[in-house]
Amino acid sequence: MSFELLAGEVHALVGENGAGKSTLIRIITGAETPDSGGLMLSGESYRRMDPSTARALGIAAIYQQPSLFPDLTVAENVALALEAPGSWRPIDWTARRRRAAELLDRVGAAIDPGRLGASLTMPEQQLVEIAKAIGANAKVLIMDEPTAALADREVDRLMGVIERLCESGVGIIYVSHRLDEVFRIAARVTVLRDGETVKTVSTGDISRAELIRMMVGRELTAVFPPRDAGSDTADHGTALDVRRLSNRSTGVRDISFSVRRGEIFGIAGLVGSGRTQLAETLFGLTPPDDGEIAIDERIAHVQSPADAINAGMAYLPEDRRRHGIIMDMSVAANTSLASLGRVSRFGLLDRRAERRTAQGYVDRFRIKAPSIRAEVSTLSGGNQQKVALARWLATEPSVLILDEPTQGVDVGAKGEIHSLMRQLVSRGIAIVMISSELPEILGMCDRIAVMRAGTITAVLSRSEATQSRLLALALGAIDVPSAGE
Repeated sequence: MSFELLAGEVHALVGENGAGKSTLIRIITGAETPDSGGLMLSGESYRRMDPSTARALGIAAIYQQPSLFPDLTVAENVALALEAPGSWRPIDWTARRRRAAELLDRVGAAIDPGRLGASLTMPEQQLVEIAKAIGANAKVLIMDEPTAALADREVDRLMGVIERLCESGVGIIYVSHRLDEVFRIAARVTVLRDGETVKTVSTGDISRAELIRMMVGRELTAVFPPRDAGSDTADHGTALDVRRLSNRSTGVRDISFSVRRGEIFGIAGLVGSGRTQLAETLFGLTPPDDGEIAIDERIAHVQSPADAINAGMAYLPEDRRRHGIIMDMSVAANTSLASLGRVSRFGLLDRRAERRTAQGYVDRFRIKAPSIRAEVSTLSGGNQQKVALARWLATEPSVLILDEPTQGVDVGAKGEIHSLMRQLVSRGIAIVMISSELPEILGMCDRIAVMRAGTITAVLSRSEATQSRLLALALGAIDVPSAGE
């Protein structure tokens, strides 16, 4: 593998999960030692790198999964990354907060430095990580899926920060599965496949289709697979009916909508609009104060996740590593966690039934794993997401809520997950999909609700929806573009 980064350049690194991107990042940051070859930085050669040397030389990395300490404040988390150890001077708390506030302002994040890490949403955690890296005055900045949890407005702010960093001479390695961003921000792109460099090209000299073909080694035409002929959901009945739902503690207010069997119902909106809070209220993680939820035309009294599961609802959360899977448990154990009653006899776990169920989903979803006994931590991000999805499908739900189902997975895995969603709705399951990617919302959903300030401002059909119209509604614009614009 060979890779070159120029000062002041954004050089994108792309490839399917397992292509070698993370290994290359670990070698550059000193977390992994190469068997052969070497590194050169500012004209100096290094046979190997270690983390402390990398930091001293100005190499910093922002990873897809934030690594903030949950019980420390934002200011303390930033200070840990920037302040030199070994000082016996009293801590200047005012200076800490001021420094953190300045860095957060540079990335356009309106976050109180006194907030605890545990109180931050995923997008807020990502912005704090970016602020930490900027504060370290990096010469080489590695960004691994920095926008995975950001909405369009936050992405625009980040792109502005990246442009300013490049103007100051910082070289940026940009790892992303969002190819629109690659073409928007990167001067060059290097494609990795099976641990090797396929090619490095200027982004102006290659099309999106050609880039995908180089990444996966095959044609990929079904990122958003079409609906099956005759799959109109009009006569399939209502799977989920939400009436005047409110939750004062989370800001969800007066929500009403319905989802038919065999329908994908999208929920769009900016970060902070209340999308995830609505999902958590529906699933009983934060029970509603007012309103009704009906599943399969029966009133469901959802005061806990157990109530939701028993009523026929399943929820795949946004942060799969913290809430979707248990990393050090096996594929088989993760698959059965939400449906233990189906693989138990007389209160005892039937391991054979558990393995049979897990193997069925591994085969059906084409999950790439050494075996069903392998720990989920050994799987790629896309396959981890499939295991999380299998866990909830094992409960045989009528309604499946998916919060950012393809966040941080490569283009090949994204197409497979979209195909799985099409298969599920063809069997009559109703899907509520939350996504920050407007092309995904438009490509997959039959109808789309737009949220703003904790409530739904509009519900549009597929034919009525456009990116500009969804964004205008999310921003609260008075003049909303028509579907023809």
